[in-house]
Amino acid sequence: MTNRPPSEPESSQRTALGFDEFIAILVAFATIGAILFWSLSRKDSSWNLNGLLSPSSTPSPSVQPNQVLPSSTPKVEPNAVPRFNVLPSSPPEAVVEPKTPSLPTNSATSSRTVLPSAEVIPTQSPQLQTPIPSSAGLESSIASSALPLVTPAKQKSIIPPPIAFNDVPDNFWARRFIDVLSSRSILKGFPDYSFRPNQPVNRAEFAAILQKAFDHEPSKTAIAFQDVPTKFWATPAIDQAISAGFLKGYPKKSFKPQQNISRVQVLVALVSGLNLKAPTSPNQILSVYKDAKDIPAYASSKIAAATANGLVVNYPNPEILAPNKVATRAEVAAMIHQALVKRGKLQGIPSQNIVRRPPQASPKISPEVSPTPKPNPKGNLSAGGSSQ
Repeated sequence: MTNRPPSEPESSQRTALGFDEFIAILVAFATIGAILFWSLSRKDSSWNLNGLLSPSSTPSPSVQPNQVLPSSTPKVEPNAVPRFNVLPSSPPEAVVEPKTPSLPTNSATSSRTVLPSAEVIPTQSPQLQTPIPSSAGLESSIASSALPLVTPAKQKSIIPPPIAFNDVPDNFWARRFIDVLSSRSILKGFPDYSFRPNQPVNRAEFAAILQKAFDHEPSKTAIAFQDVPTKFWATPAIDQAISAGFLKGYPKKSFKPQQNISRVQVLVALVSGLNLKAPTSPNQILSVYKDAKDIPAYASSKIAAATANGLVVNYPNPEILAPNKVATRAEVAAMIHQALVKRGKLQGIPSQNIVRRPPQASPKISPEVSPTPKPNPKGNLSAGGSSQ
């Protein structure tokens, strides 16, 4: 026998694919194509296959109170509140979502956590939560608030302090009158911070004081006095004093602005400007003065009216009028002050130098006295006769 090498094994016969295997391969390729088509059709260009994975296999990240997660279509709730209503000072655990229906707690919806910055309002604890009033009910909420409301007080007139004159001591008899008028700029001092209370007052200066003390519009038809120039410093004050009835001129259209004014002239001017009526019994009122005989006849009724209305201020003796004495700046200040008190512009100041109406000026008749007076050859003072 001839030894021959063993013959090569014949290749196994290829078997054709079965019908079931062909279907399985076709399904596999169709599945892979569907996955690729679905991935390419998404708007996000990145290959994010997290959605293919099971939500239960990948833990969802913890959402912080103010963390914003990227999302293609953010969820908007009907009752969502804008970002500016979020109270940053509230604790993150006190998160309340009003009017939001409860969602089923499954793995598919647990990853879609509601963002607190866009849909919920972190508030305080329910015990301390107070509703914010609307603009329409703001006024009513303020009115019902327990806090005390501060109402604006009425505007008060601010009066500056009086000028501290270096020649008016604290115990000066007219100090309070001068302080009241100087604080209202009715009276002013001199550049050296002096008032010069004993200095005489002339008619022009007195007219200037009247202009500042009393509000009165000057007349359009002013008297052209021959001794008062048009550009004289006191011309407007003189015109106002004349038109208001405080002062009068002299014959021949003269005013005598540089002439010192007497005490009786000051009182007559104030009574005339205030339109004070003369009392029915002037002589009884004037009997309070020991020097009543020195009062000029034309000024008797005016001085009686000034005494009855509290305009007369005498120093040092209230019973001494000194009508013909030149008025000083302190005396003018006291009498101007009393005139303003009479008009209701100032409050009265208690002073022993203010002359009061004598009690015998208005006597009372008792029922026992007979209404028929006894004959008196010298006349009865109560009937208006003269005592002189």
